[in-house]
Amino acid sequence: MEKKMAAEEEKTLIEILEESTLIDIIKYINYVQDPECGAIATFSSTTRDTFEGKTVVELRYEAYVPMAVRCIKSICSLARSTWNLNSIAVAHCLGPVPVGETSIFIALSSIHRVDALDACKFLIDEIKATVPIWKKEVHANAEIWKENKEFLERRADFVNVDQDSGRNCCGQKVQAEVFHQKSFCALKVRVDDEKATETSNGELAHAEIE
Repeated sequence: MEKKMAAEEEKTLIEILEESTLIDIIKYINYVQDPECGAIATFSSTTRDTFEGKTVVELRYEAYVPMAVRCIKSICSLARSTWNLNSIAVAHCLGPVPVGETSIFIALSSIHRVDALDACKFLIDEIKATVPIWKKEVHANAEIWKENKEFLERRADFVNVDQDSGRNCCGQKVQAEVFHQKSFCALKVRVDDEKATETSNGELAHAEIE
């Protein structure tokens, strides 16, 4: 088991990049490339210029880096246990990401394309739903912390876990219990100190984002 984990870590690259550090896409593609593999799947998330009719200037990302890295490692291990994967690379920017630039890049390799494609979708969905990286959308005259739909869907899944026995993000290959496991990256919450208030029933009102 220890040898297996060590081998997985040798073929897994996770980087949370400091502010103003651009993602080197070629670097991560080269990292996962292997002559034994017939497929490389990638995902690149870029800042778009509008959202719901509003002009977007940039996105800004913050993270609890140690836990973010742990969460992504856990997600990668889970992907390896489900699909036949060779190498995995995940990079995420912090700080401002202007329109057109990449905020997150995922690359992974496998012998066959189905494993690579399904695992790539699984990785990005899980990262957006569970990893403590938070996104602020900056407009010309306003800023707002944004919730990701994956996070909202995951929260609903936890609420309805007893009634939900088969939903998942990547088809039937991933069992439902994978998504309902209670771990250190099960749900992510960011508390904005300036806006947090106590509700009438004693619960903390907060901004849950990305």
